[in-house]
Amino acid sequence: MSWVDELRSGAGVRRAPDVSLSAPRLLLGSFAALITVGTLGLLLLPRVYEGEPLGVVDALFTITSAVCVTGLTVVDTGTTFSALGEAWVLLMIQLGGLGILTFAALAAAALAGRSSLAIEEAAAGPASVLPAGGPTALVRVIVVGTLTVEAAGALLLFALFLPRFGPEGAAWMAVFHAVSAFCNAGFALLGDNLVSFRESPGVLLVVGGLIAIGGIGFPVIEDLRHRLRGRRRRLTTHTRLTLQTTGVLVVLATLLFLAFERQETLEGLGFGHQLVNALFMAVTPRTAGFNTVDYNGIANPSLLLTIGLMWIGGSPGSTAGGVKTTTVALLGLLLLARLRGERAVSSGGRTIPDETLQRAVGLAVGSVLLLASFVFALILTELPGQVVADDRAHFIRLVFEAQSALGTVGLSMGVTPELSSGGKLLVVALMFLGRVGPLAVLGAMAIRGQRRVAMRYAHEDVLVG
Repeated sequence: MSWVDELRSGAGVRRAPDVSLSAPRLLLGSFAALITVGTLGLLLLPRVYEGEPLGVVDALFTITSAVCVTGLTVVDTGTTFSALGEAWVLLMIQLGGLGILTFAALAAAALAGRSSLAIEEAAAGPASVLPAGGPTALVRVIVVGTLTVEAAGALLLFALFLPRFGPEGAAWMAVFHAVSAFCNAGFALLGDNLVSFRESPGVLLVVGGLIAIGGIGFPVIEDLRHRLRGRRRRLTTHTRLTLQTTGVLVVLATLLFLAFERQETLEGLGFGHQLVNALFMAVTPRTAGFNTVDYNGIANPSLLLTIGLMWIGGSPGSTAGGVKTTTVALLGLLLLARLRGERAVSSGGRTIPDETLQRAVGLAVGSVLLLASFVFALILTELPGQVVADDRAHFIRLVFEAQSALGTVGLSMGVTPELSSGGKLLVVALMFLGRVGPLAVLGAMAIRGQRRVAMRYAHEDVLVG
């Protein structure tokens, strides 16, 4: 019996303390094991490098970035690794992306399956659109859906890459970048990432589309599919909030990037190319890491906007990181409700459960505190002995790099290769926590939410504000 089935069959039953940690341990252990195997592969497999092999820290960094689908790199992937090495990195990206999708969907099913009021099915969460048949059927649908989307993207990219790279080169480039884009990994085989394609709107739109599909979340994709097939009369509140928030973020960020960068990094391009590049800049920080501009050269407003988008990330049940679009949407709805003096928070005629709002607040606060802690640690390892003016400029780059790692984005201002061994290990830990931390907490909540509360303490208020 899986832990999801165990949850549903045993709601309200007291459990031994160690059972409440089974799902988080499974998640953390599986990702740690995959990172270990991947790192050993880079260290021990023959003919994985074109030149000098990586040391232990750099190999660990590269594989952690791949498994956690982040995209930060300390070396140029296309020139450092042989075809076998590139294939090994791509395998880690694929397995990491599938692992994230599978666990997130199972956790969503467990959380939504705990309701004791079956009559509220119309207001059910994402689990109401997941396939019947248990975890096995769920994993099968995720794998088939992932491979189908990646194959379609690879075919489109092959046609676009063919004139430049020839049949064999275009085929491998298409497969690698399709998988990397859908998994929101941001790894690229070109030294300049996708800067050389900034005037190739077809490539940018296909890659951006794969990023968006991979970051929208499996529950949303399933809900839309059911709605199109007439199996549901309405979209779930989760789907509507996700699509609305994503749409607002993409449109608003595109317009802002276009305004901020027309005379900066996008100068010299025609308006059509500027618009496509601005759209790409709005999509990639949530959370793919491909870039068509040098982020060291973007305007200060664009820098702040990019950090904000990296903090938000993609949507739940997806390969994207960040605090998630629904978390931001719920925080906005909560603030609006409190300003109106309303106790309940609602959206689209449905009331959002208080425990869901508490999870959103907890994730947002935890993300900020975790980022601040690691930025402080990076300051101690990377900035000692520098003059104040240099410190200030490098501090901004460290914040950008840390948020990119925590949000599993992969965008960089060029700091990563220059980090000390201690700094690289801190970023490795940040990528790992940013990837599995929220999912582990979600799994723990899914299990502990089934336990009957035996008592509570008396209420006593605290002044705030």
